[in-house]
Amino acid sequence: MYDPRTAIEGAGPPLVYVPGMDGTGLLFYRQIPALSRRYRVVTYTLRDAGAHMSTLVEDLARVVRRASPDGEPAVVLGESFGGALSLSFVLERPELVSRLVVLNTFPYFRPQARLRLAIGGIQAMPWKAMGLVRRLTAFRLHSRYTHRAEIHRFYELTSRATREGYVNRLRILREYDVRDRLPEIRTPTLFLAAERDHLIPSVQQARYMAARVPRSTLRMLEGHGHACLIAPNLDMAQILAEWRWPSGATIATSDGQTAT
Repeated sequence: MYDPRTAIEGAGPPLVYVPGMDGTGLLFYRQIPALSRRYRVVTYTLRDAGAHMSTLVEDLARVVRRASPDGEPAVVLGESFGGALSLSFVLERPELVSRLVVLNTFPYFRPQARLRLAIGGIQAMPWKAMGLVRRLTAFRLHSRYTHRAEIHRFYELTSRATREGYVNRLRILREYDVRDRLPEIRTPTLFLAAERDHLIPSVQQARYMAARVPRSTLRMLEGHGHACLIAPNLDMAQILAEWRWPSGATIATSDGQTAT
């Protein structure tokens, strides 16, 4: 049986971060210090050989049980592909989720032709070229606030991703479609969407989902791009606190603006 590699920091209610297409929980590094003061934060690595969403759902169930040996349901926070996995998870295992947070994700990926091209391209190119692809597409991924040093760290951490993992996750998205099941989600859900996400239409998708999930909240992240969790001015601990205990506060950004 596959044993997901996990890291746990902090004490309190369990919070599990579900990583995106690169499959590494290491990209959550900026958010862990503040969150671990309130939560038991768990990160893990997606299974590269997982070729079906149901397989990744069961892996996530094992991670949640490890995060909460006493059976307390977890806050599940999924980013991008991890958001799609988190939506699938809450539909299949709602008893394991106390609250759901999904960032820059979608209930269905379109256009499907783009997935087929991506799968073919990744299979055909030398894998070492993936690092160059990441650098050439950086403008589509990162927030304008993200420091160059953080982007270099992003390159370093994502370089550990494998061809097998990428291809399997892209193939999963060809079959993934939870649009008709969104009204079934009864767990309190926060949809976060980066205003300047040039990889997927996060704002449009978040509005679509929030209109269909009964107990949901939608929040835009102004000035941010797709890979916004490494931006210095995005504080997930504050966002969660304001969602759970609304106070009318805003998130200050590095240039004096606010994320509302």
